[in-house]
Amino acid sequence: MSTHLPSKTRPKHSLALLLITTLALGGCMGEDDAWHGKDIEGLMPELAFELTGTSGEPVVADGMDEKVRVLFFGFTSCPDVCPTTLQKLSQAVKAMPPELQDQTQTVFVSVDPQRDTPERLANYVSFFGERIIGLTGSEPQLRSLAKRYRTTFGYDEPDADGNYAVSHSNAMYVFDRKGRARLLFRSNLSAEEIQQDLTALAREQS
Repeated sequence: MSTHLPSKTRPKHSLALLLITTLALGGCMGEDDAWHGKDIEGLMPELAFELTGTSGEPVVADGMDEKVRVLFFGFTSCPDVCPTTLQKLSQAVKAMPPELQDQTQTVFVSVDPQRDTPERLANYVSFFGERIIGLTGSEPQLRSLAKRYRTTFGYDEPDADGNYAVSHSNAMYVFDRKGRARLLFRSNLSAEEIQQDLTALAREQS
């Protein structure tokens, strides 16, 4: 039986609320013809966190400076959005010029710490290539990080077997080599469009 959070720590956040949050974020940003994603330069704080990596070690954002990073919140039991998004990101990075691929990092943050142990995260992210790392943390750490980027997540009631779904945004946050928030990718972007934006951003400071 899968473990789950006690009921008192399972605040409900509907998918409707997540959609409203994402739409509100998008509404305050103008389109930029130079990018396929939303230009969020100056509208979001720089990348900052202290979480736990797949080896159980603390990982801080500063340790990944000099790379373009794509931050995505999800969980390993996610049946559709997470694997689809991570596969698309993997395809996009693999299509980049070889010399720029190593300068790009996908950061998958699990918001399901009760089930997603470092070991489970390691096995999961390994399916999506070498340029992705898995991180998680305590629920307060994760909520603080989600709030920093104007998103949220919530836990559904567990079923008879203890399984439960986790609601979360499908937004991907892109940070440049200096950790500055630059772009917001939505799920409607193709792998080719993502690749073009990541390539341009990597070349910008190479």
